[in-house]
Parts: sequence; C-alpha cells; structure tokens
Amino acid sequence: MPRISSFAAQTLQRQIHEGRFRSGEMLPGQRELSVTLGISRAALREAISTLEALGLVRCQPGKGVFVTAGLRRPLAEVPTGPLALPAQDVFQFRAIVEPAAAALVARRRNEAARALLEASQHALETALHKLDLVAAAEADLAFHLALAEHSANPLLASVIRSLEEPIGHSVRLPFAEPEGLWAPADEHRAVLDAIRAGDGDAAHTAMSLHLMRAAARVGIHFNAP
Repeated sequence: MPRISSFAAQTLQRQIHEGRFRSGEMLPGQRELSVTLGISRAALREAISTLEALGLVRCQPGKGVFVTAGLRRPLAEVPTGPLALPAQDVFQFRAIVEPAAAALVARRRNEAARALLEASQHALETALHKLDLVAAAEADLAFHLALAEHSANPLLASVIRSLEEPIGHSVRLPFAEPEGLWAPADEHRAVLDAIRAGDGDAAHTAMSLHLMRAAARVGIHFNAP
C-alpha cells in the first residue's frame, strides 16, 4: 500500500502540472500544506523530499520550497538524500551489488521473479505515459528491490532492504532530467530481456550500464567496479 507521503507527493505533483503552483513560485508553508493535505508535517517533509529528488521543487533553507518543474538542475543542487549519503557513493555501491543480483536472478530462471519484474516494468511505463514521476520512481524502485529479493542470496537482499531509503532517493534523481525520462524503462527492458533468456552475464552487463547511465544523467561519473 502506498505511503501517505506518496499520496501527498502525487497531489502536489498534480497541482504543479495543472498550474496551480507555477515554476518559480513558492509553495505555501508547511503548516498550511499539512492542514490542506490532511497529513502530518513528517509525512509532508517526506513528500517534499520526494518532489525535490524528482526535480519538481527546490528547498531553500530559511526561505521556503520553490517550484522548479521544467528547469535544469546543476549538479551542485542535487539534493542529499537520507542518511546524508552523497549520491555518487550510493550509485557506486549500487553498481557493485545490483548487477550481481540481476545475474543471480537470470540464472535462477524463476517464473515468479520474472512476473514480478514484468509487473514493475509495466507500472513504470504506465506512469511515464501519464508523466506521473512519483509513481514512475516507485515502480522503478520496486524493480530493483525485486531483483535483490529474488536473487536467492538472503544477505544481499538484507543489505539492499536496509538501504532502501538512500537507494530510493538515487532512483528518483534521474527523473529530474526531462530528456532522459524514458531511459530507465528502456534500460530495465534490456535487463529483463537478459533475465528471460537466462543469461546471467548479459543481465550483469545490462544492469551495470543502466546504473552508470542513470548516474551520468544526474551528472555523476565514477570508475566502474
């Protein structure tokens, strides 16, 4: 079941797309927004954090939250996610462990795993057709979590679960780049094709490329593991 903060993020996203809050405008204060949306301030902060990662708003300490939908975001303005981990470190960590998870899933030839990944892929593509970045990012994260869960390696799955928040934040960041909006779906499809074929090496390569390209869309470059 989607979290309350996700519903709030989608509501604000819709209001931004509908022009209720225009680019450059400041959102109402947290007290007013939490009352209007009927949620706690903690849930509202989570929603704002999601929208900031997606490039829809920008938090300016001491000033407020400003709508930035449609504007390019310099690398220096990429928001730090949960645990204050730099996005570069999170992407590099993911590039070490997630290709291995994809390879393990491919070699298992597990029909249940493939069905779950297909469902996440379908949800991602449906959300992108609707320009629903909140739902797209959630489907994207679900795809990556499913790979870890079905890797048949409990330790790998446990590590990924424990880092779900910073990984989720890193998943949202590339969606702030409008020109590459469909790239995650296309790259996921390459991973899925390799998994369907039972080709662990191809799945490893496809996932590695996906993560390196996702990081590059945010302006982050690092040495491949």
